[in-house]
Order: sequence, then structure tokens, then C-alpha cells
Amino acid sequence: MTKDEPVTLIAVAKAAGVSKTTASDALRDSGRVSERTKQHVVAVARRLGYTPNPAARSLRRASMGVIGLHLPEILTRSEYYLSFVFGVVDEAARQNHDVTLLTSHNLPARGSFHRVDGIILGDPLETDPMVRGLFDSAVPVVTCERFTGGAEPAGVVLSDHAAMLEQLLGHLAAAGAEHIALLASSTVTDWGRTLHRTYLDWSERHRRRPRLREMAFGSPSTVMQDNVRALLNADPEVDALVCAPDGAAAAALPVIRAAGRTIGRDLLLASCVDSTALAHNDPPITAIDLRPRDAGDSCARLLFDILSGEAPPGTVRTQAIGLIERSSTRRA
Repeated sequence: MTKDEPVTLIAVAKAAGVSKTTASDALRDSGRVSERTKQHVVAVARRLGYTPNPAARSLRRASMGVIGLHLPEILTRSEYYLSFVFGVVDEAARQNHDVTLLTSHNLPARGSFHRVDGIILGDPLETDPMVRGLFDSAVPVVTCERFTGGAEPAGVVLSDHAAMLEQLLGHLAAAGAEHIALLASSTVTDWGRTLHRTYLDWSERHRRRPRLREMAFGSPSTVMQDNVRALLNADPEVDALVCAPDGAAAAALPVIRAAGRTIGRDLLLASCVDSTALAHNDPPITAIDLRPRDAGDSCARLLFDILSGEAPPGTVRTQAIGLIERSSTRRA
């Protein structure tokens, strides 16, 4: 922090050796902290030259004590999104806020959205009219991944899906796979678009013929199975299959076995979304761990930091993800 930059509440909390919440309560003369702690934090704030953000104070006074959360309704059965919701709720509880689920049935007219302090959008679809309506509201919106439809959120939490898919494809190639196919979700989300582009770029760089089959976002398991069946029938050379949509890898298992293929011997199988089921399949399936609960927590924290003035509008934060290698991608 340069001398021309304003001193933040986080800087005061760090210098005082307390949490940001405790520092905020002390400076607002809240009764939730001891008098000794209040005096200590106030003294540190004066020494550092801390000036409370008037906009943040106004937001706190006008707080409804509720944040809104919107997810694609077609994906509410997904384990990923359920974990994401728990992450949002956990952080909201720490901030003494409730969470309300926003659906297409309770969006009021443009400019009249005053029932929540802010909104979180999980994987916003560019084709979802509800998403565009929420962007038109008067409260800040934080998204998990970028919105590809043109509107600019107040904050974004991103993960490096391109790098992780590159790592997965490299892992499959190192295991001997020469004809890697991608069962992809459509490009109506930033995540889906990134996986498409990364797979095609990787295939071109490594002089591999791309084998990409795209499905509609949120397709049911029967549609996933039909696509896996069609892909294997059309291209018997496929020796590795990467399933992008949540649940697709588990749905593919009976189709693969019915085709006379053995996972880990003549076909490697991996998923771009991990789940509890994948870890307990026979064989366990290699997957990218998107850490959805952490992602939900990060989105909520960013929203509260924007509301309090601790983070400026336009802030982008990163959320780490990882690859979990299991038996499905190890040659028997």
C-alpha cells in the first residue's frame, strides 16, 4: 500500500492483531467487543490515518441483512451446485446475513429490486433472461466465473479451468492415450466456452484430431448416455474420454461396458467435475476438483467486501482447483 492509497479496514485489523469483523465492530462502537479492544483498535486506526468509507457506512445502515443467490434451475440436482450453496450460506452466516434463493418467479420490475443487499450468480448462463434481469437491479452482483452475455458484474471469482484441463489432457497422453475425445457442455457459460477452446487448442498443438461432441447445458443422464454411445460407435479409435458435464462420467459407465470396453485397459475415463460418486465408482474416476464449497464461500466474501467498501467494484479474485488422479486413467 502506497502512502497515497487510503488505509483499509483490513490494514487496521492486521495492525491491531484482530479480525476484520472485530475491527469493524470496534470502530462502529459495537457492544460485541470489549471496551479494551475498542480502545486499542481505535488507537491503531488513528495512528494509521484510517477514514471510514462513507458509502460503506451507508450500506451498513441500509442493510436488509439478506443476500440473493441465483443458480440455473436445470442444475439444482447437481452435487456441485449444492456444495456451492452451502459455501455461500456458511459465509453469509458469519456475516449475520440470510440467503434467499432467487427464481424466475420472484424477479420484480426493473429498478425495483430492494429486498436484498447484493446478489450472487453461480455459473450465469448468457441465455438466461433471469440473469439479465438481476444485472439490471440496483444492488451489486458477484458471479462465479465470468458472464459471457455482455453485462459487467461488481465482482468475479475465477478458477483456471484452462490450465487444469491442459493438465488432465497431458496426464491422459502420458498414460498412452492417443485419441482423446471430449464430451462437452455447450458454450453458454464461461466454463463451457473455456473447456471447448482449451481442448481444441491442445489438440492442434499436439497434432491430434479433435473428437468433440457437444450437448445442451444441463442435459439429463439419458441424453449423456446417448451421446457417449454415439461417440464410441462413430469413432472406435477413441481410447480416452473426458466428460465435461457434472454426472456425465458416471452416466457413461454402463454404456462403456455395454460396448465391450474396459476402463483402465482400452479406454481411459475422466471428468471435469468431481463428485462423491466418482470417488466410489469401480474403478474410481479421475476428476477435476472444482472445490465448489470454497467457490461459494469466496463469492460471498467478495460480495460482502464490496458492500463494506473493502473491495472496489470490478474486483476479480481467483479460486484454486485441482486434479485428482484415480484408477480410471491408469493402464491396467
